[in-house]
Amino acid sequence: MTEVVIFLIKEESTIYPEEIGRKVKEARLNKSFTQQELADKCSLTKSHISKIENGQASPALATLSKIAKELNAPLSYFLESNNQSKMAIVRNTERTLKVGNEEIGYTYEALAKRPHFSKIEPVIVTVLPEAELVEPFTHAEDEFIFVLSGSINLYYDGELHLLEQGDSAYFEGTIPHIFLSTGKIEAKVLTMFIQVDSL
Repeated sequence: MTEVVIFLIKEESTIYPEEIGRKVKEARLNKSFTQQELADKCSLTKSHISKIENGQASPALATLSKIAKELNAPLSYFLESNNQSKMAIVRNTERTLKVGNEEIGYTYEALAKRPHFSKIEPVIVTVLPEAELVEPFTHAEDEFIFVLSGSINLYYDGELHLLEQGDSAYFEGTIPHIFLSTGKIEAKVLTMFIQVDSL
C-alpha cells in the first residue's frame, strides 16, 4: 500500500520525524508494549516501528492514526507541539503545513494545535491536480469532508463519488478510501478526523 508521508515545513513550528518518533516511543513504553507488540497491533513490521521511533522514517497519516489508536493517544499529540491552553486560536498566517507525497497529491494544514482536543482533528487538505490513483487508505477515525473549492473524486469501498464545491461526506475511516482532484485545478477540502469511541 502506498502511503502519504508527512512532515512539517513551517520553520518556527516544525516537528521533525525525530520528535514524532520520540513521542511514539514514549507512548509505547507508557503502555508497556514492545516494538513487536505495537507492530502486530498496527499490522506493521517491527523494523518500521523502529525506524519511526529513531526518526529514520516519517509515518504516513494513516499509519500514525493506527499507532495513536493502539497507544490510546490523540493523533494531534504526535503532530503538534504541546500547548496546554484551554483555547486554541490559529491565525491564517500561523497554520502549519504538512506536506505529503506529491505523486499521491496531498498537503495538509493543521487547524488546531492543542493535543487535548482528542475527539476531533481538523485539517485543510489541498488536493493537487492530476495525481495518480493509488491504493486507498484506512485509519481508525471516522472522517468528515467538506469541499471548500474545486471538485474531487472520492473512492470509498470500491465506489466512485463526485463531490463538488459545497458538497460534504461523512464515512468510517476503517473502510478503504481516497480522494483525488478531478482535473487540472487543485481542490481544498476541510477534513475532520473524529474519534467516535471517545465521543
